[in-house]
This record gives sequence, C-alpha cells and structure tokens, in this order.
Amino acid sequence: MKKGETPNPDIKRWTEEGRLTIIDVADMLGVPPEIYTSDPLNLAPALQNYTSRLPFHEFEQSDWITFQTDLMAYVADFLIQRHGAKWAVVADSTTPRGYRYAIEATGQDGRTRTADLTEIVREELNNSPIEIIRMLASAELILHLTRQVNEES
Repeated sequence: MKKGETPNPDIKRWTEEGRLTIIDVADMLGVPPEIYTSDPLNLAPALQNYTSRLPFHEFEQSDWITFQTDLMAYVADFLIQRHGAKWAVVADSTTPRGYRYAIEATGQDGRTRTADLTEIVREELNNSPIEIIRMLASAELILHLTRQVNEES
C-alpha cells in the first residue's frame, strides 16, 4: 500500500475478528465458547461481574481502548446472533480511512438502520455504574429491534 492510501474495508475479516475477540473474552471469564455461542446472553452475568470489579481509576488509554473494543464486540455479536444484524461500512470523511464500521439491522417496523457501536458503548461508559444489559437494550432500541414501552402492539 502506498503512503496516503486507505485500505479497503474487509467486512468479513472485521466480523470474524470481532467474533473471535468476544469468544476469547467469554473464555477468559469462564464461559466456554459453546455456552457463549449457544446464547450470547450467557456471557452477560460474567461480563457484568468483571466490569463491576475493574479498577477504572487505574486505567490507561490502552486499557480503555481494549475495554471499549471488547464491549463493542459483545454488543455486535449479540445483535448478530439474536437479531440477524450485520456489520456495514459507512462513509465517514472525519476518519483517516474515509469510512467506519457500523452495525446494521432491520427493525420491527421493517426499516433497516445502522448504529455506531462506539457511540453506544461510550454512552454506557458515561453512566455509572456500567450495566451490560442496559447497553444491549440501548442498542436494540436504537435499531428498533424491540418495542418502546409506550408503543402499541
């Protein structure tokens, strides 16, 4: 690749790497891969317990990046397994490569939407305490995968 060129997006590789990341995290937290892959919610209690014990006051920038990446991988894989979501490439002139990855899903209303998992995870990190289930529910609501409380059936 020449200087100044941006790599082409590789959705397949991005998807595979995210999946492997969260399977490794699950295994590290004592949730065997076959248990995690049978239902991604099987990881939520262990991930919540882990998250609630993290020494955030000692985190360096690299720790935050790794933690955020792990949470994004989890939310994405949850949406993919539970709702048939998929990764999509979205043009973004504010990034050096000219695009970003977002998650895409068709909501209950039949409309396809994309969501930036970075924003969803950052929003949760701004709330204290961090709640894994709330973060998953937020992603579902943004993509209209579940009904709002005030919506009619």
